[in-house]
Amino acid sequence: MVFIYKSILLAYWAFITILALMPAPQSENLFPFSDKILHFISFLVLLFLFDKSFKKQISPFSILFFPITLFIELLIFFRHLLTKNYHFSIPVICVGNIYLGGTGKTPLCIEIFSILKNLNMNPAFIRKKYDSFQDEANLEKQVGPIYQNIKRMEAIKEAIQNKVNIAILDDGFQDFSINKNLSIICFNEKQWIGNGMLIPSGPLRENLSALKRADCVFINGKKNVDTENEIYSKNKEIRIFYTEHKSQNISEFKNKKVIAFAGIGNPINFFNLLKENNIDVIEEKEFPDHYNYSEKELKNLISSAKEKNAILLTTEKDYFRINKNYKKNINLLKIVVEIQNKDQFIREIKKII
Repeated sequence: MVFIYKSILLAYWAFITILALMPAPQSENLFPFSDKILHFISFLVLLFLFDKSFKKQISPFSILFFPITLFIELLIFFRHLLTKNYHFSIPVICVGNIYLGGTGKTPLCIEIFSILKNLNMNPAFIRKKYDSFQDEANLEKQVGPIYQNIKRMEAIKEAIQNKVNIAILDDGFQDFSINKNLSIICFNEKQWIGNGMLIPSGPLRENLSALKRADCVFINGKKNVDTENEIYSKNKEIRIFYTEHKSQNISEFKNKKVIAFAGIGNPINFFNLLKENNIDVIEEKEFPDHYNYSEKELKNLISSAKEKNAILLTTEKDYFRINKNYKKNINLLKIVVEIQNKDQFIREIKKII
């Protein structure tokens, strides 16, 4: 039904756009303020169709960028349709998302690596290579081998040549060239899917129908029946798992004033974790995802902490991006992922190895 409303919305949007571009008729108004009333009705119809199509709070900016969003959705559809799917001689576990950032993919990849090692497998991490954004790759390098290439497919081939017998694809759910033996989509329970719209109108890389291509969903947070029902409405066979991010060293920061800073997908999750563990956070500082801190910014942070008799605390991802000359003044919170019903997830892995 949502698809039908979206189709009507697209047609209606095109219709009113064409009308808006046509020359205005020279005839007089049918009655006083008739043009204003017609514009008002048109806007009400548009809002109604948006409400039925997305069932979330929609901002004016989301409506403004909606044509671009539709274009991106069509682009993804045709990419999926036209891209040749390549099968490899080893299993591929893909840990991806449809929400843009902050869903906990990399910590889950590291936990899956540990599970595979305990199953006597020889796994490796596979990532798309970027000139920047190496913080997550550096985290994985501490755990095991990692292969990176502009084309993920080539990275997997290199891994196979080096006797890797199972690949963990960190991100790449939208890479349709790679056949996945186990596809996992990560969400954060608190953010879920935002307003349900694709970028730039919302936070999604794909709409929720992408769950049809997934085998498992991992939700970082508490059990939510409404969320589960929404997931099952898209894929009745999908398996849902919950995770909890726990700190290995949070006791070190008890009874201390803390200035917390982070440049990750959803910094609020980091700040909330500290508060939930009764850490005295006197200040929170947010930076863009994968942010490279300048020396001036680091000096200002250190100076502010000294003035307030506080310590600086950040995430592991951020810590890797900090100039080594300043690391001694900054603390990092070490996070591990705990999977509920872990034995059940291990059974899912065993099906493909």
